[in-house]
Amino acid sequence: MRLADRPLAGVRVLDYAQYVAGPFATMLLGDLGADVVKVEPPTGDAWRHYNPHAPGESTWFYALNRGKRSVTLDLKTDEGRAASARLIAGADAVVHNMPPERAARFGLDRESVRTANPRAVWSCVTAFGTEGPDAGRLGYDIIAQALSGLLMADARPEDAVPRRSGGIAMADLTAGLLTCISVLAGVAGRERGQQAPGVEVSLLGAALAVQVQRFVRIGDSGDTADQGPLTAPELEHTARTTAGADRLEPYYRCYRTADSFLALACLNTAQRRRLLGILGLDDPWVADPQAAPADEAERAVRAALVDRFAAVFATRPLDHWLSVLAEHDIPSGDVRLLRRLFDDRQVTVNGLVQTVRQPGVGPVQLLGNVFKIDGTAAPAARPAPRLGEHSAELLGELPVTAGSTGSTGAAGATAAPGPTASSPPVAHLSPRDAPDAPEVPEASEASETAGTPGPHAASAAPATSAAPATPAAPATPAAPATPAALGTPGTPAHDAHPAHPARAAGHSLPPAAAPAIRELLDTAERNGA
Repeated sequence: MRLADRPLAGVRVLDYAQYVAGPFATMLLGDLGADVVKVEPPTGDAWRHYNPHAPGESTWFYALNRGKRSVTLDLKTDEGRAASARLIAGADAVVHNMPPERAARFGLDRESVRTANPRAVWSCVTAFGTEGPDAGRLGYDIIAQALSGLLMADARPEDAVPRRSGGIAMADLTAGLLTCISVLAGVAGRERGQQAPGVEVSLLGAALAVQVQRFVRIGDSGDTADQGPLTAPELEHTARTTAGADRLEPYYRCYRTADSFLALACLNTAQRRRLLGILGLDDPWVADPQAAPADEAERAVRAALVDRFAAVFATRPLDHWLSVLAEHDIPSGDVRLLRRLFDDRQVTVNGLVQTVRQPGVGPVQLLGNVFKIDGTAAPAARPAPRLGEHSAELLGELPVTAGSTGSTGAAGATAAPGPTASSPPVAHLSPRDAPDAPEVPEASEASETAGTPGPHAASAAPATSAAPATPAAPATPAAPATPAALGTPGTPAHDAHPAHPARAAGHSLPPAAAPAIRELLDTAERNGA
């Protein structure tokens, strides 16, 4: 399916977020057809510098930012904030993850965005929400998991210390999904004549959302004595309880087979009866649900069943059990390693792996587009952008306004040198701003990240405005786009992001933005784009 045919074709999203949650949300919006513009500081998203394989190049950044264009703006300067406001004037949604005070300084708070463009949906990801005693507190995924109780959902302490299960950034990624949903809802409501909303999502709320079935209490008050910091005995008790609950669930767990491991899921009585018949075992509760034993007796029955199931499953190889269980419509599966899924037929045939050619790196395999629209998988996205790769292109699309020069340097931006057939454009940075010496975010700069906090600390040397670049071909505001601006020669062709016809007509944009985009479309037509 072509980009122009996807549901969000013609929708432009500005991504000011760093790290995980916000970029994951905007990547999904891009998969649905949105033109996602990543607005970065002169040193780039901090995720570019996390576990890098080269200065400023990280597979973690590639994974969350494919399909986007990058423009660098120094929002600490008047010129950078002015250029940002002009970008917002032509956007349909703005996503950021800054604390309220910082967002206000940079013109990214809800009121500033609404002033710049009343039709832009505003979406903010914070650590703990914008109200309450923790509103301005710095937080990352593991902190949200700890404060939400999620860290104790599978309490298996090592060295008597809680540990994250599987290293999955559950709060970050769930917040990204919720942010994506909020932007979609905002755009849909706006198209029905509602005011473009401002939507907030927090890592704390996301971490609670994934525990929705557990986060229930009967009555309207609890034991006030059951408060205070977690103690070592409480940790040990919770770990025993969690392990004990798993021990007492014979129908929904993993078992060892003669040669591997099997995941089993029987969630209704009919499935359980068929399974018992295959294994030649009895469960008095399944035979007569009304005859459920008392608690202690039930625990004994369940523990015995787990042992009996395990003994039978261990007698035959995995393939035998997969075949037999499939014949009886009992859900089961083998346990796989993530690294092997790049070549798994079920994964690849559904388009869940895509290969992009990352400039300077070569082929990179990433998660594919998880949305299959009208039975068609989307083509491969463009690779994650180099820092400032599209600065001249994007700022050149802006309409001329009173007092603006259109110069990327004057706009507080760092422009990329003109592209060549042999090398992709690279953002021009001053030595101070070089990627191998990233700016360290202030303690309040970002609200989330995954994993162990990386290249950031509580304080940093003050950032300076990036040195004005000297592009090989200076961009002129609102000038007709060149072929290089629509797709860099010498690099793989990707699904480009020409403006949607509705945008050219000014249907979803302030009137001032329409002429520049109309010129882009005209140029694209002349060049066969």
